[in-house]
Amino acid sequence: MVTLCKPAVSVPEHVITMEETLDLARSRHEGHPQLPLALRLISNTGVARRHLVQPVEETLRHPGFEERNLRYEAEAKARVPAVVREALENAALRPADIDMIVYVSCTGFMMPSMTAWMINTMGFPSHTRQVPIAQLGCAAGGAAINRAHDFCMAYPDANVLIVACEFCSLCYQPTDIGVGSLLSNGLFGDAVAAAVVRGRGGTGIALERNSSHLVPDTEDWIAYSVRATGFHFLLDKRVPATMEPLAPALREIAGAHGWDVGALDFYIVHAGGPRILDDLSRFLDVPPEVFRFSRATLTEYGNIASAVVLDAVRRLFEEGGQPEGARGILAGFGPGITAEMCVGRWAGAPLTPEPSLGARRIVGYAPPFRPVRTAA
Repeated sequence: MVTLCKPAVSVPEHVITMEETLDLARSRHEGHPQLPLALRLISNTGVARRHLVQPVEETLRHPGFEERNLRYEAEAKARVPAVVREALENAALRPADIDMIVYVSCTGFMMPSMTAWMINTMGFPSHTRQVPIAQLGCAAGGAAINRAHDFCMAYPDANVLIVACEFCSLCYQPTDIGVGSLLSNGLFGDAVAAAVVRGRGGTGIALERNSSHLVPDTEDWIAYSVRATGFHFLLDKRVPATMEPLAPALREIAGAHGWDVGALDFYIVHAGGPRILDDLSRFLDVPPEVFRFSRATLTEYGNIASAVVLDAVRRLFEEGGQPEGARGILAGFGPGITAEMCVGRWAGAPLTPEPSLGARRIVGYAPPFRPVRTAA
């Protein structure tokens, strides 16, 4: 049984409220012909506050892409370790028990990846697999869970650490003044999240099936334009309506598992905005309350990109979890337009720490050796 254990989530100490966001938009874009529309859209997000890695005054500056990316690296190295340690503790594992690290982020760039730095500094074995994912945006949280599931199905004794590190505020571009950009400036927040997927044992969501779906011809709906000043986020006005083509994909994965997507016990989805959740409620024929975990993340932290699904799972745990065997679905949505989905049941078995057996290693698969016969 492959189990997603309780995630750990941390948000930075600097806070900006909805009121402060609206005041900044009014003062910085006075006279903008579409400012009233942008203010209305920001107000409708339902985001009460967001957390930033820098004070607002520094966030509004643009010292250049190089300095921004250096800040990303420094903040990641400062903030990731504590979150990872908490996630490992939640799963009753040690760094030596981890066989693969999936690191997802779309708000900064490092090569070697943060995975290499973590292995070198945090006690992970040198043979730990590294899977950095940088280009799936908000869908990457769901993709990370699915790739961890796949790996643990291939290697049943394996354990996978997932880390999502998103500092969206470091992608703020003061010269981007389209309505989509102004809306994004009032929607996205910063966070670090981590969770362990155990191949055996653990309390949480027992993953049973995963799937991916890409909506054809939507590549330019959510995108980055990479320029000298860094990542410029492009958000098409058609994005809020994406649940109409994606809801059938959620219905399909549940149906393939013999479940009715409208009759599950818990729902964890990426909260890109309130319209996403409202439309899903309508298209899946479920009450709005089922998305309470995702909506709480949106309200309290904003859209924290790939970390949203992990934070929503954390909230499910902190509400008390679910009865044994309760059925649910997880889904992350992002550029492409892409959906990464999985279904599973609540597994409430008590955690037991891994025995201290010294070094352990999940070796790669190799087919049985068969000698080559040659003609006499």
